Amino acid sequence: MKKNIIKISLAALTVVVSLTSCERNLDQISSVNEAEEQAMTRPESFRQALDGAYTAFKGVGYYTSDTGNQLIMGDLTTDNLIISDGGRNSNAAASNFEFSSDNSQTTGLFSAAYAVVSRANFVLSYLNNGVVTGTQKDNIEAEARAIRAAAHFDILRAYSVIPTQKSSAKNQYGIYYSESFKPLNNNSSRSLSVDESYTKVINDLLFAADKITQNDADKGRFSKAAVYGLLSRVYLYKGDYANTVKYGQLALGLSPSVTTLANFNSIWKENEGLAKIADGVLFQISNAAPERNTVGVAYNQLIDGQYRSEFVADYAFFNSFAANDVRKTTYFTTALYNKKMYNHITKYAGNGGPVNIVPVKYLRTAEVLLNVAEASYRSGNEGTALTLLNQLRKERYTAFTPGTEAGTALLDAILKERRLELAFENDRWYTLKRLGLSVQRSGKGDIADGSGSKALTQTLAADSYLWQWPIPINAVQANPNIQQNDKY
Repeated sequence: MKKNIIKISLAALTVVVSLTSCERNLDQISSVNEAEEQAMTRPESFRQALDGAYTAFKGVGYYTSDTGNQLIMGDLTTDNLIISDGGRNSNAAASNFEFSSDNSQTTGLFSAAYAVVSRANFVLSYLNNGVVTGTQKDNIEAEARAIRAAAHFDILRAYSVIPTQKSSAKNQYGIYYSESFKPLNNNSSRSLSVDESYTKVINDLLFAADKITQNDADKGRFSKAAVYGLLSRVYLYKGDYANTVKYGQLALGLSPSVTTLANFNSIWKENEGLAKIADGVLFQISNAAPERNTVGVAYNQLIDGQYRSEFVADYAFFNSFAANDVRKTTYFTTALYNKKMYNHITKYAGNGGPVNIVPVKYLRTAEVLLNVAEASYRSGNEGTALTLLNQLRKERYTAFTPGTEAGTALLDAILKERRLELAFENDRWYTLKRLGLSVQRSGKGDIADGSGSKALTQTLAADSYLWQWPIPINAVQANPNIQQNDKY
């Protein structure tokens, strides 16, 4: 399938777009420059521009390279990872909770996500020019609004208080919700509350869920199931458990597989057999060798046959994976580097092609199931919660015996399974944050047996201001209407 991309030069302040014709993952490139008004007189240009918005998820600060890579940020700031003495000290400040408005480790997402939003809004700005009509127009608008909502939500949960985090959250500062294409907008402000910001995200997603029709087999674009699944995530953070269940079940109805036990390793380690490698994936950021987007380098690099890791598994966390858990051998490799044994994270080491170049699984059915299980428990439906939990565990453990947990033990089991399942998928930090919990590291070192260098900072209190990341100082300086978070 061809994936043609319109790249918009926002920083250059031009009215020129670059049309890039290529295979699905940019493996053939040829450029044509023309005025954007001319480009958007052809129906195919709308798809090209949408694909440019998807590609923007691979911008610096989102899913690429080392610094601020969201593939690792949600784990290196928690009790899942510990910085390795053998690495290059990348993202060390963030790991030590040394967040500041001039450090892109925690500020990079802000600009990167708004760049995605701007590209989605570019598509929407031409939607009523008469070039596309009917269901094609509806689908284009649905995809663009789903992309816009996803990026806004990533900003919202990182830089604002989460509704379930504290009772006062809904009236605190939300985010600027950009709904028009204004690349030079210096008048935006955080005038929306958290509650109003969630309403904006949800409204975009509800529109997308109603109108979207496309459903790519490789899951590189939003589909109805993916939008339903994302709604379940947003509603869980909002504390609206009835709608978490409603939209989560709709997603599971369209995409019921949580990835089978037989296919689990394949979705991370293989690149052939589409049905197998997309099993249980709702939406992923496509990524292929010609792009040279080595997303996995944030974890480690392969040097002379050895993994040099930036971060390794926390000793206690590594040992919380049972021997019969398929995720243990998929996520980790225990091996020497420079004569020291480490528990390396090799979930993103490669899938049969070049090292560290893999798709980013933005949303999986397993997460949606866990959303529904947790929301069902919190709604008093323990039977459904346990059934769903056992459904997932059946596909992760060999020789599995169904669990019988009840009460708080059931909630603990759901949250434990969430931590294991979504390890290194940008979830742990936000789960702790939305639950109003502290970070408490194990006190163990970076070597595989728990010895070695320990994390400099072992705890982060649940009431710390650091749970809300700093707005980039250059954004505040360029536009004083953007309110900085407290104490930065």
